[in-house]
Amino acid sequence: MSEEELSNPAEESKEVGSGLSTRELLQSRGFYDVLQGRVKDFPPELSALKEHERLGNTDMILLALENLGMDYMQEYCFNALKRMGDEFAIEPMLERALRRNKPAIEVLGKIGSDKAVDSIIKYLDADSDPHLQLITLRALGEIGSQLSTHSIVNKLVSKTDQIRSGSARALGLIGDPRSIGPLSSAAANDASNIVRYSAIWALVQIRTKRALEAAIVHVDDPDYLVQSEAIKASIILS
Repeated sequence: MSEEELSNPAEESKEVGSGLSTRELLQSRGFYDVLQGRVKDFPPELSALKEHERLGNTDMILLALENLGMDYMQEYCFNALKRMGDEFAIEPMLERALRRNKPAIEVLGKIGSDKAVDSIIKYLDADSDPHLQLITLRALGEIGSQLSTHSIVNKLVSKTDQIRSGSARALGLIGDPRSIGPLSSAAANDASNIVRYSAIWALVQIRTKRALEAAIVHVDDPDYLVQSEAIKASIILS
């Protein structure tokens, strides 16, 4: 591969701790080897990232994430890690999650390891940052650990509709029967249509006889989406 093919002024000018430019560091670590002289995208780093993702080279995606500072490169790296879901990325993502890095928390959710629960569950109480709370709820739901059930149930009484809805959906993904009671209460008493819908959706996801029976009683709810989930529960039970 020629120097011209690898040239990327925005990255080439950046020096890392070793005194090497970013491009030189990546080259020394074999990052560009997968290209074999073929560059489909500009900059070539993007071509290399796509190939490393295809090959499952999580270490190289992490290397790029650490060294390529451009926003779109960072975004691609995080999205690749989410698609790959490789447990090899857990520790680097946990380090970033400790700094409230939202994309890292999303990656941890996609990986789905219980190892992440203790590190991110504290962000459920980040009331000053509802977006962080929602991302954490989604990640905990995707991880599916019943260790987080109690903490998520507590968020069913949040002042924010979105948080209550996100909590209900997380509980549906986890599927812990202990959440049937609180979800039933939310479905019956919450003033927000979207929260009631999410609570009924969660009960249908849990799918036990008790959960489905709790959902069915809402077939006459004034909201169409709530009704549709209640009808779905009755079909499953029949």
